[in-house]
Amino acid sequence: MEKLECLLPEDQVQTKIRELAARINKDYAGKELLVIGILRGAFIFMADLVRRLEVPVTVDFIAVSSYGDETQSSGIVRILKDLDENVTGRHVLLVEDIIDTGLTLRYLCDYLQARGPASLRVCTFLDKPGRRKVDLQPDYRGFTIPDYFVVGYGLDCAQRYRNLPGIYIYNPGEKEKIRGEEKEERGVPPEEDKPSEQAVEVRSRERGPSECRKNGI
Repeated sequence: MEKLECLLPEDQVQTKIRELAARINKDYAGKELLVIGILRGAFIFMADLVRRLEVPVTVDFIAVSSYGDETQSSGIVRILKDLDENVTGRHVLLVEDIIDTGLTLRYLCDYLQARGPASLRVCTFLDKPGRRKVDLQPDYRGFTIPDYFVVGYGLDCAQRYRNLPGIYIYNPGEKEKIRGEEKEERGVPPEEDKPSEQAVEVRSRERGPSECRKNGI
């Protein structure tokens, strides 16, 4: 049975959303903003964020595939759902749940930039700079976290846990551990079977058992 360890409780998450929205409102004052969410992971973060924006906002979504049910990006990006809105000449904010290697996001930024937006910025809820494989820095960042595999608040493991209100470290259960040991015996490093490859890093890790229990985990 897998175990979940609370990393960022709900109240800390919502405080950060308010801080990000305040910065975006200031930067885009007097402008109209097209907010593009990357499905599926960013949908909860984006929903909470846009509800706190005071500038005129239009929303759209783009869906890509680079993970599938795996725990690390393949680096091969496929567009599953393209935009409905035209980005040419518009101020665009691309919203992501977590930046890991940066390969998928680098592809999307180049893809959107080729359509001629007036400006293009990136807002990510979580960032794992230690895993970066390309030179990419978000314009707005919620939390920088260590190399954990995390779930909750839109992030999943095999499509589970997206509904959790906070961020949780996912620890594999005994079956996953046994499977990793079997791979090691066959000469395959067990790291390839661990979900810890989706890393994330938190500067403010203010949490405690009571906060985790408060979220029902």
